[in-house]
Amino acid sequence: MSAASQARRLRGPDDLEIVALERGSWTSYSACGIPYYIGGLVDTVDELISRTPSEFRSRQHIDVRMRTEATAVDLDAGAVSIRRLESGEESTVGFDQLMIATGARPLRPVVPGLDATGVYGVATLDDGWEIRRAVLDRLPRRAVVLGGGYIGVEMAEMLLERGLDVTVVLADPLPLALLDEDMGERVCAAMGAMGIEVVTCAPVTGIETGIDGGVRRVLTESGGFDADIVVLGLGVRPDADLGRAAGLAVGDSGGLLVDARQACRDDVWAAGDCTETTHRLTGKRLSIALGTHANRQGRIAGTNIGGGTATFPGVLGTAITKVGTTEVARTGLASREIEQAGMSADSTIVESTTRAGYYPGAASIVTKLLHERETGRLLGAQIVGGPGSAKRIDVFAAALWNEMTVADIAGMDLSYAPPFSPTLDPVTITARKAARA
Repeated sequence: MSAASQARRLRGPDDLEIVALERGSWTSYSACGIPYYIGGLVDTVDELISRTPSEFRSRQHIDVRMRTEATAVDLDAGAVSIRRLESGEESTVGFDQLMIATGARPLRPVVPGLDATGVYGVATLDDGWEIRRAVLDRLPRRAVVLGGGYIGVEMAEMLLERGLDVTVVLADPLPLALLDEDMGERVCAAMGAMGIEVVTCAPVTGIETGIDGGVRRVLTESGGFDADIVVLGLGVRPDADLGRAAGLAVGDSGGLLVDARQACRDDVWAAGDCTETTHRLTGKRLSIALGTHANRQGRIAGTNIGGGTATFPGVLGTAITKVGTTEVARTGLASREIEQAGMSADSTIVESTTRAGYYPGAASIVTKLLHERETGRLLGAQIVGGPGSAKRIDVFAAALWNEMTVADIAGMDLSYAPPFSPTLDPVTITARKAARA
């Protein structure tokens, strides 16, 4: 919808007819807010919706057709086959320009019982509504979260907030695998201190169900875990099936291939989690499912559809989350990714506080930098700490974007007052230590 809105800003309804097809029940909502709606921190679905279908129709003259699924695309004919989910009615919609924003689907391991009642993905607001309804209506006592990515740890916290006993089951050695091991260990310890049981190196092998077909137990290579509800937090894959079936090119990660304009070809555009993008540090094409990228890519595509000129400059993979009072953030490359790229790097890690040590509310913060051995150029940064820690990652993201060295960062003019940082901010302290090295 960011693409549709941007195209409409550039071309009026008499010049460009816009039809939007949505198989779900809501448009233009914050997918990142779904765990917090499930946990009750957000009271109603309406709070997550930035614009309703009726507002798109009345304010922007965009013909939004809800509960309507695109089943096939004929690129030669310029037509999309559609099916109304309520009635089953099938028809076609013609196009001169096609925008594909089909998002991503939760990864689902091929194990028996995963289609049982009580097993949920967390990809759409429809999913969030179903999980919240299940938690409130069925009153489950035990939850198992499969996977420890961003959604996995957020859902674990929110289910704990709802009063459930929560077990997070990982195939990996630690949660948040995009962090280095020493930083992931801190997150794992924080989850345990909250009362979340974390089981590592335990790939799921099956789901046991009761006579009613509902989930009863999660089976893994390390044993079984009782469960009344199971949430999939194993990550997502690009939902590029519609474009692939139409003959559009797909990359190694499974996302649609687009150029810097977000174009698959002259009359077909794509953006968001269904596409691949380029990492600014390695030049590698990859799929990163983040709402910040999706929204900006949508605006780029919409600008070009509307007759303007815009390009997407790539990504750093900057991300932030929290579990309990522990904030977590990362940007750029982790140690494993640096090694895979054939680069050499040193690391610097510093423990400090979020405020002046004497000021009430000062919390611990651990900052880790990864920097090129020969030049000192920053390659990545990770932060784990208490309240007030994680948004410091944006300083490092800006430094990465502009190819700064750790010495450059150490000399930056950053703000200071006791309620906000020590005299030397953790950003400065860590960069200074790295520069000395």
